Amino acid sequence: MLEEESDPARFSIHRLGHYCLDLAELCKTDRVVPVVVFLRGDARIRKRLELGSENHAFLSFRYLFCILNEMPAEQFRDSDNIVARLNLPNMAYVRQAAVDVFAWAFRGLLELEPDMEKRLKYMDFIDIYSRLTDNERELFAEQYPQEKQTMMTWSERVRSEGVQQGELAVLIRQLTCRFGPLDPVTDERLRKAKSVELEQWAENILDARTLEDVFSEK
Repeated sequence: MLEEESDPARFSIHRLGHYCLDLAELCKTDRVVPVVVFLRGDARIRKRLELGSENHAFLSFRYLFCILNEMPAEQFRDSDNIVARLNLPNMAYVRQAAVDVFAWAFRGLLELEPDMEKRLKYMDFIDIYSRLTDNERELFAEQYPQEKQTMMTWSERVRSEGVQQGELAVLIRQLTCRFGPLDPVTDERLRKAKSVELEQWAENILDARTLEDVFSEK
């Protein structure tokens, strides 16, 4: 069982113990390994829980844990664990290495995550936690031109998909107002359409008398 805590002050060893006992009972097993990943350390984090009296301990509970900002980023720069690579900006490194750490994390995303939608999602994660300054971003572009170009390509795709989704939403509203609720076949056709098709249909709706006229080729 894995738990993540961005704010160590919110961590509760009692809650974690409760989760483990519930999970063990649900799965009818005594084999539960609790692991907690902390973004940063804190003196208030309890590592062990003992329930009992002055003379007897009736329940002893511990868990595995790691504190990201105490782990050296250099040690995981070539890791084949995508969670480690994405979290390089959250690990320990000197500020002068921020650009390199950002690049190592981005390369890990390219190497280890084949799904484009997840790549775009995790790219934001890396960017947010890297907290690069404008000067550091310029340095990244100079030292890692290939990675920078890939990022620009991804950003362009996001903008393009955003525009297309906006066009789709407007067209669906127009068609619904003009011809009533759309049937499933028409709805699917609209959602699978390319941007150029949406633009053409948006023009057709101006003088279309029927729904079929909207999709007709002029």
